Amino acid sequence: MNNSIEEGKSIAITSYILVIGVLIAMSMNSENKNSFASFHIRQAAGISLTFISLALIVSNFDSFYITFPMWICVSVLWTYGIFSAIQGHTRPMPLVGGLFQKWLKSIG
Repeated sequence: MNNSIEEGKSIAITSYILVIGVLIAMSMNSENKNSFASFHIRQAAGISLTFISLALIVSNFDSFYITFPMWICVSVLWTYGIFSAIQGHTRPMPLVGGLFQKWLKSIG
């Protein structure tokens, strides 16, 4: 398992580089599937989809008091995810991580 984590760490970290990182990581992980990398690809894809969805909704309001909490929430999830990948952990993100794993199980 430790060898699998070390092999998948660079792919896992790459997946957290905005939306394009998810696509690059999926490409890197397509040939030799790594379960650690797949876990983080699903987490990062979930964050990206959440960010895009929230941004589309929040953009209609043009209010700092709505936009700022959205950015804080997404930033906290992103930070949690990338540090989890760097440390070699497969902990789902609080509140939404389990859902990302279930909904995006075909990704990775």
